[in-house]
Amino acid sequence: MSSGIIAIAAALAIALSTLGPGIGQGLAASKAMEAMARQPEMAKDIRSSLILSLGLMEALTIYGLLIAFMLMAKI
Repeated sequence: MSSGIIAIAAALAIALSTLGPGIGQGLAASKAMEAMARQPEMAKDIRSSLILSLGLMEALTIYGLLIAFMLMAKI
Protein backbone atom coordinates (compact mmCIF):
# COMPACT_ATOMS: atom_id res chain seq x y z
CA MET A 1 0.00 0.00 0.00
CA SER A 2 1.15 3.49 -0.66
CA SER A 3 1.93 5.74 2.28
CA GLY A 4 -0.38 8.44 0.91
CA ILE A 5 -3.43 6.19 1.11
CA ILE A 6 -2.54 5.21 4.68
CA ALA A 7 -2.16 8.88 5.64
CA ILE A 8 -5.57 9.68 4.16
CA ALA A 9 -7.09 6.73 6.03
CA ALA A 10 -5.58 7.99 9.30
CA ALA A 11 -6.95 11.48 8.65
CA LEU A 12 -10.40 10.05 7.94
CA ALA A 13 -10.25 7.94 11.11
CA ILE A 14 -9.57 11.05 13.18
CA ALA A 15 -12.15 13.18 11.35
CA LEU A 16 -14.99 10.70 11.55
CA SER A 17 -14.27 9.61 15.10
CA THR A 18 -14.42 13.20 16.34
CA LEU A 19 -17.41 14.34 14.30
CA GLY A 20 -20.01 11.99 15.77
CA PRO A 21 -19.04 12.24 19.44
CA GLY A 22 -18.62 16.01 19.12
CA ILE A 23 -22.18 16.42 17.90
CA GLY A 24 -23.41 13.94 20.50
CA GLN A 25 -21.65 15.73 23.34
CA GLY A 26 -23.11 19.05 22.28
CA LEU A 27 -26.63 17.64 22.16
CA ALA A 28 -26.23 15.81 25.48
CA ALA A 29 -24.91 18.91 27.24
CA SER A 30 -27.70 21.03 25.77
CA LYS A 31 -30.41 18.65 26.95
CA ALA A 32 -28.79 18.30 30.37
CA MET A 33 -28.73 22.08 30.84
CA GLU A 34 -32.37 22.22 29.78
CA ALA A 35 -33.27 19.48 32.26
CA MET A 36 -31.37 21.22 35.06
CA ALA A 37 -33.19 24.46 34.32
CA ARG A 38 -36.55 22.69 34.50
CA GLN A 39 -35.76 20.70 37.65
CA PRO A 40 -33.01 22.37 39.71
CA GLU A 41 -33.45 19.85 42.53
CA MET A 42 -32.27 17.05 40.20
CA ALA A 43 -29.20 18.96 39.00
CA LYS A 44 -26.73 16.79 40.94
CA ASP A 45 -28.07 13.53 39.47
CA ILE A 46 -28.29 14.97 35.97
CA ARG A 47 -24.75 16.34 36.19
CA SER A 48 -23.29 13.00 37.27
CA SER A 49 -25.12 11.17 34.48
CA LEU A 50 -23.92 13.79 32.00
CA ILE A 51 -20.28 13.41 33.04
CA LEU A 52 -20.50 9.63 32.72
CA SER A 53 -22.10 9.82 29.28
CA LEU A 54 -19.58 12.42 28.06
CA GLY A 55 -16.76 10.13 29.15
CA LEU A 56 -18.24 7.22 27.23
CA MET A 57 -18.65 9.38 24.12
CA GLU A 58 -15.06 10.60 24.44
CA ALA A 59 -13.89 6.98 24.43
CA LEU A 60 -15.09 6.70 20.83
CA THR A 61 -12.81 9.58 19.87
CA ILE A 62 -9.88 7.92 21.61
CA TYR A 63 -10.53 4.73 19.64
CA GLY A 64 -10.30 6.72 16.42
CA LEU A 65 -7.02 8.25 17.59
CA LEU A 66 -5.71 4.77 18.38
CA ILE A 67 -6.62 3.53 14.91
CA ALA A 68 -4.91 6.56 13.36
CA PHE A 69 -1.74 5.83 15.35
CA MET A 70 -1.83 2.20 14.23
CA LEU A 71 -2.20 3.28 10.61
CA MET A 72 0.60 5.82 10.88
CA ALA A 73 2.90 3.12 12.31
CA LYS A 74 2.59 1.31 8.96
CA ILE A 75 4.14 4.23 7.05
